[in-house]
Amino acid sequence: MPRIAYVNGRYIAHRHATVHIEDRGYQFADGVYEVCEIARGFIVDMKGHLDRLDRSLSELSIGWPMHRSALMVVMREVIRRNHVRDGIVYLQVTRGVAPRDHPFPVGVTPSLVVTAKKFDAAKVHQKAEAGVQIITVPENRWDRVDIKSVGLLPNVLAKQKAREAGAQEAWFVDPDGTVKEGASTNAWIVTQDGALVTRPADHGILRGITRTTLFKVAESLGLRIEERPFTVEEALAAREAFLSSATTLATPIIAIDGHPVANGHPGSVTLSLRQAFFDIAEKSPA
Repeated sequence: MPRIAYVNGRYIAHRHATVHIEDRGYQFADGVYEVCEIARGFIVDMKGHLDRLDRSLSELSIGWPMHRSALMVVMREVIRRNHVRDGIVYLQVTRGVAPRDHPFPVGVTPSLVVTAKKFDAAKVHQKAEAGVQIITVPENRWDRVDIKSVGLLPNVLAKQKAREAGAQEAWFVDPDGTVKEGASTNAWIVTQDGALVTRPADHGILRGITRTTLFKVAESLGLRIEERPFTVEEALAAREAFLSSATTLATPIIAIDGHPVANGHPGSVTLSLRQAFFDIAEKSPA
């Protein structure tokens, strides 16, 4: 069954889906995106993702391409046409198509692309429960990473460096040695006394929707959370470290820059967060 995409008002075969060469997302990275997990036939935390989309659009002065309720209909139709029960749905909104010029064009309709794809849930879960290795890289991104922009070249380079090192993720680290976040994930540690530590979601990191849900999961499990910076050295000395995102949920980190975290195996706190996540997360029928 061929994949189907939604592009600016049309459902079209994925292999034929295109945008104009002067779309500002293509030429200026002038756009934003969201990724929602689809699990067991539900869209996970859809409200949170659409709320964040609204904020990102507002920060860049881009209008909604359609009413929010209509976008939800499109998301579900793309999921239905692609027969996705476990996977992701991807949304991208750009400022639209206009002759190439840096200032905002006037009277331009935003562009919208929606795609969906399947995951093998069992394989994803098995890989996550085995834990991942990460590397660290110097922070070299712009200051507004709180906007979920499609301008991701530093993240791409960090991910590639991680792959070349045999790792699965890279943490951006500030000059003072404190961890910002991963190239596509939020960063966490578990202290020796069992507290969950993650950096405050200010302009220095993206306010992860999965991160927000994990706060609720932690509360349900009676775990304490500290929103503060932590260093790479503190992570290496921690009881556990993990990363979070819509596609990874809470995934244990077993090594940083080749050095094991704790005993080099997934920790029980992270796995308990992962196990409880679906019961706590908001679920909307796909």
